[in-house]
Parts: sequence; C-alpha cells; structure tokens
Amino acid sequence: MTRPITAGIDGSEESLAALAWAAREAVRRDLPLRVVHAWRFQTHDALDTGDRAAQERWVREAAEEAVRAVRERHGGLDVTTDVPEGDAVDTLTAAAAGAEMLVLGSRGHGRLVGFLVGSVGQQVIVDAERPVVFVRAGDKASDEVAGHEIVVGHEGDPEDGAAALGFAFETAARRGATVRAVRAWTLPPVFAYSPSSLQLLDEAGGLEPFERKNLAVALAPWRERFPDVHVVEHVEMGSAGQVLLSVSGTAQLMVVGRRARRSAVGARIGSVAHGVLHHADCPVAVVPPA
Repeated sequence: MTRPITAGIDGSEESLAALAWAAREAVRRDLPLRVVHAWRFQTHDALDTGDRAAQERWVREAAEEAVRAVRERHGGLDVTTDVPEGDAVDTLTAAAAGAEMLVLGSRGHGRLVGFLVGSVGQQVIVDAERPVVFVRAGDKASDEVAGHEIVVGHEGDPEDGAAALGFAFETAARRGATVRAVRAWTLPPVFAYSPSSLQLLDEAGGLEPFERKNLAVALAPWRERFPDVHVVEHVEMGSAGQVLLSVSGTAQLMVVGRRARRSAVGARIGSVAHGVLHHADCPVAVVPPA
C-alpha cells in the first residue's frame, strides 16, 4: 500500500508553507499528496451564519484554492483533498496513521498556530504513529539547496534513534544533501558511574571518544545502506537542544526522535524536541520510534 504525504492546512500562512513543502517532498519521493482541512461547525463563525452546509462549502473552497496553486506548480502530482468535520487532534492523528509523514505549519518563538494552538500540537506528536514535520511561514524551496544539511540528533545507546536516523538518511539521499549527525554529551554526576560504565569509558579513552564511538556504531548501518550520502559526525559537549540549535542555521531540515509521554498535566514530547520545535528556523521532523 502506497502511503501519501499528508499536509494539514487551516488557511494560515504557516499551513500554506507546509503544503508547499509537502508537495515538493511528494514529488521527490514519487508519492501522492493528501491535503486535509479539518473543521468544526460554529454557530457564529466569521461569515455570521449558522448554516452547516455553508460553513463546509467555505472550508472546501478554501482548501481547493490552496490545492490549485500546488497543481499549477506540480502538474504531474496526484493530489486529493479531504475536509472532514471533527476534532483537530483526532483528525490529524488519524491522517498521520495512514501517511508516510504528516506536515503541519508552525510559528517560531515558542508558539504553534492553526491546528496547533495550545496543547493540540503536542498531542498530535505524542499520538502520531508516523513522522510529523513542522514548517514555518518563511520556508521556501530555495532553502533546500546544496550546502544546507539534514541535521539529525542522536542520543542514548547506538541502537536508539534508528527511526530518526533512517528518516534523515532517506531524505538526504532524495535531496543529494549531507547528513550532519549530532551527538551532545555532558558530564554525568559522580553517583551515575558504575564499575561497568567506568570500564567502558576507560576502554574508549574517555567520555568524548566514548560518545564518538557510540555515534559511529549507530551510523554504520545507514552509511552502508546509503553509501552515496556524505556524513558529518558532530560530537560536542553541551545540552542536546543547544548543540542542535547551534547548527540549525545551515540546516534545510532538522530531525529529532520522539520521547513522548502522557502525564496528569497533558502530553509531553521531550525537552530536546520541544526546544528545537520552538526555536529552529528550518523545518523540523519529529520521528516516533520504530
């Protein structure tokens, strides 16, 4: 079964940039594009009408207008449009389940807009079974050029984060881009050391060589699978979020893994993904574990 690339739109400038990004990616991957514009019936909407059919017609016309521009730009692209009525989180999560990836618009400086007001964006990330990509209003095709890297974060044991690495390498292969694999490290508290961990560190020659070895091992299968993708191994002392953001200026896409969980106060997506989503200027892909 062929999975489409799905773009969620709501008429905002951010969501239209996400739609344009999704269309370009669909062309690169030779996949169909599905456009979803969810809506809920309002008794007093901007048109001052309580007519459900009129509201649906307005939403459908707005979606079709957005899609028209995509069809004109990418004549051979297979595009379908859906305007389901329902809860935004449920609609987007269901759309992600059947997609290669879900693409949404976002605004920087700590805010997510459109479908993503409040906790909606975090809930979608937590529940989505497929990668979710967030695109800012200023994004443009010229940002996807040679010299702009696909940056992917890696942490934990070498086998961790395989899904994020795979997403980064496949995207880079399609774009002819370099992968910059980033692994940040900090000094752990003294009580975190154990005899076995001290032995591993001693064998590696210290903390930084130990981290470099872990990253090299994690990258090995992807280097073998994508031999034509140039890779830069970036190991730096510091917090993962800060190190990733320090290289985001030359990135055409940032890829991070998801460590999502639910708590009494709502959905949480992990501090690294949270920080990158809110502050990176480039599109950000949040990839759930395989």
